[in-house]
Amino acid sequence: MQENWQDGLRERLELKRDELSARLDRITANVRRSLDTDSKERAKELGDKEVVDALGNEAREELGKITTALARMDIGTFGLCSDCGTQIAAERIEAYPYASECIDCAKLGENIRARNIR
Repeated sequence: MQENWQDGLRERLELKRDELSARLDRITANVRRSLDTDSKERAKELGDKEVVDALGNEAREELGKITTALARMDIGTFGLCSDCGTQIAAERIEAYPYASECIDCAKLGENIRARNIR
């Protein structure tokens, strides 16, 4: 990977990390908000909280991927497949900046997981 290209990607990942952190703070505040005493309104709020909590889980998962990608940049392994050690295609990194596997290893992992589900 070219150094300048990786610097630009680092900036994008850091910006996305900051946006997700702010969103997660808002979600957390929303979930901690007290519930209405009216039972119908309380039921609706509980349902809403489940949706908000799911959004929070997605944000936490994405934050974890960003943190891992930034750590890989720091130690010099970003852009190398964590399974086979080959260079991850720039197109894959551009489309999925958190990629830690080359497309072949990622497909193999998906196939294995799909067989284990059945």
